[in-house]
Amino acid sequence: MEERHRIAVFIDFDNIEIGVKNTLGREFDVSSVLEALKERGEVLSKIAYGDWTYHGETSRILGQHGVQMVQRHPGPRGDKNGADINLALDALEMALTKPHIDAFAIVSGDSDFISLVEKLKQYNKAVYIVGGRAFTSTILQKNCREFISYESLLASGQPHRGGGGRGAQRSTKPGPALPLSNVTALLYRALEVLARREVQPQLGLLKSTMLQLDSSFTERDYGASSFRQFVEMLEKGRLVRTSRVHGHYLVESPEAEEATLPEVPTLKREDALPVLQRALKVLDENDLWGKLDFRGVKDYVQRLAPDFDEKRYGFGQFAELLNYAQDLGLVLLEPDADSVLRVFPGRQFRAAHAGFPTVAQSPAIFAGDPSEGTLAPEVPEVEDSAEAAAAETVVEPPAQKKPKRTYHRRSRTRSSTAKGSQKKSPEGR
Repeated sequence: MEERHRIAVFIDFDNIEIGVKNTLGREFDVSSVLEALKERGEVLSKIAYGDWTYHGETSRILGQHGVQMVQRHPGPRGDKNGADINLALDALEMALTKPHIDAFAIVSGDSDFISLVEKLKQYNKAVYIVGGRAFTSTILQKNCREFISYESLLASGQPHRGGGGRGAQRSTKPGPALPLSNVTALLYRALEVLARREVQPQLGLLKSTMLQLDSSFTERDYGASSFRQFVEMLEKGRLVRTSRVHGHYLVESPEAEEATLPEVPTLKREDALPVLQRALKVLDENDLWGKLDFRGVKDYVQRLAPDFDEKRYGFGQFAELLNYAQDLGLVLLEPDADSVLRVFPGRQFRAAHAGFPTVAQSPAIFAGDPSEGTLAPEVPEVEDSAEAAAAETVVEPPAQKKPKRTYHRRSRTRSSTAKGSQKKSPEGR
């Protein structure tokens, strides 16, 4: 019998709302999320955290679905982690005080929740993560019971009831499907696992095994509305063979001579990083950090590599590549005052490019080509020498200050000791 969970849903509303608007161009639809979770069990609790001051219509829709809304009051300096802390504390309290709840669904893409996810798993709770592939941390995607991508909910044809706004004016049609060659390694690995267990590779068991190996897998990424249709597509491509035994479909690996190799070599996700790093270097040289969104960065990448296609590397859209780069510390994605995600340099990028000359390594296409537009103005060599001189003077002052600090500390110790002895002598008399 299929396992049915009792699920508690925790929604980081500000995170999911900004992510859906920026990557998918629409409003967040809570009904699609709840319907997807109901397929996996009974939803017993629904709590959303956010600043509801500016979400009047959204508050009404959430209330219609029985979602409890917890108000987060941002301080004068902002309160980015306020909702995260409240959500984590409430989830842990529920895990400890409500033993009948055996599954938790966290609707967010924030990697800060990885500690909460691991703790809930230690309490023997199933954890589902709901978020967009383009803004959900890959750490979360890989370390949960199942990652439910928001894109797959749109592809399933569920109606949108999230209200109007900027997102309602854009197309919500799902992007092109990923090539089947991207999933063959996971598929064959799952078949090997079932073979070692001496278990018949039925459709349901095969999918559950693939999810155990990669919780972010979904057949909808490859243009299939069901797992059975997904297997049929694989069979047409001669990537698997199917048979029917006692009314059950079984999936097997094809014979070596029958297997059809993909026409295009399978590329790994990290293979897309070199051209992205070149584009990020150009952004750094032209002081464009915080001024571009996903589309602006992709424009620079395509100018460096006109035939670049993120889908060849396993990304459904370019925003997914930037999300992957953020997990690696190359970029940082932060919303501006209008809730538009802007691209900033990540910690690893700053460390790798510290002290690099700003213009000397610019690609020729950005060095003032009239046909492409002047993006990298020439800087006199005097500035480079000034920067080098400034860089040399930065290291010396700390070495000069250390003796002074040491002598001051010693002098204070001696003076304080002398004063103490002077005070004690009258008392001794």
